[in-house]
Amino acid sequence: MRFRTMLCAIIVSTLALQHQANAVDAVGVRHVAARSLERGSDLDVTVWYPAEPGGVAVMLGDSQLFTGTSAERDAPVSPGKFPLILLSHGAGLAGTPQALSWIAAPLARQGFIVAGPTHPGNGGKNRSAAETMKLWLRPTDLTATLDAMENEASFRDHIEQGKVGALGLSMGGGTALAIAGARVDPKLLAAYCDTDLLNASLCGWVRQSGVDLHTMDMRLAGRDNSDRRVRFVMAVDPAPSDVFDAGSISGIKIPIDIVNLGQPGKIPATADASGIAKAIPNSSYATIGDASHYSMFGECKPGAPALIISQEIGDPVCDDGAGRSRAQIHAQLIDMATTAFRRALKAAP
Repeated sequence: MRFRTMLCAIIVSTLALQHQANAVDAVGVRHVAARSLERGSDLDVTVWYPAEPGGVAVMLGDSQLFTGTSAERDAPVSPGKFPLILLSHGAGLAGTPQALSWIAAPLARQGFIVAGPTHPGNGGKNRSAAETMKLWLRPTDLTATLDAMENEASFRDHIEQGKVGALGLSMGGGTALAIAGARVDPKLLAAYCDTDLLNASLCGWVRQSGVDLHTMDMRLAGRDNSDRRVRFVMAVDPAPSDVFDAGSISGIKIPIDIVNLGQPGKIPATADASGIAKAIPNSSYATIGDASHYSMFGECKPGAPALIISQEIGDPVCDDGAGRSRAQIHAQLIDMATTAFRRALKAAP
């Protein structure tokens, strides 16, 4: 168990040179379809990748609240083979892969292919409390995505064999842990919204939607959704982290990096994964003290705070901790992710 305190994004000169040597000029983006027998339909998968110039300039994740990230749609894939990172998004306002373009595009620029499925019902116009709480379906979306990427004509010859990782933020962090072997405890999930102590915002929406977790069919909830093709996982503020079976956590065999946003003692209980990190045999744990759970959202536009009030969004999605800007926090998270996935997936076998 290794505990690291991340203060500033300090990169030694040799690592900086390595980053420059592996960086590419352009980031491409395209959509592929992943057949999901579990969902009974195709998943829409957003793929960011190292690219050659020649695509159509687009902005991803741009909204009334958040600034977007540029990429080139359907640009040619750069020559060579690259590690693959499966990306799992959160729910609600961050309930799309495009909302995480701020971290996906830089990873692609550093020589990774990043593939993120849209988890059905977890965000956007078709958001559903019932579908959102079917946590056991999310890791199967990642497996379906991996199957599709290994067979997709545009990418199959560019994916480096045996170099697959997963990155998840918020509810996506819990999904990343699940594909590593963490199993949901159906009893804990059923009781999750009995009070507002764990997640008032989510549970308020669940109840308002008329969903009773105690009556939800959870016969498959506790199954093992691990995928042995995934060799490394990074989870940022994984939530809900308090519905996992303890025995399954201690049985995870692959390396795991966990990052919590906020100061110890002030991290929301449902996202505090310090205990999980201690239980995983090969794990690393870090915190970013001047961040908040909302720091994983895109950078807020100037008029966003007023819009949050006028639209009664409720959650302070433009609030970070104290001190640095969201752009600076993002830069640190991007560096942490790049360093972690380089270590895990680009090191010589």
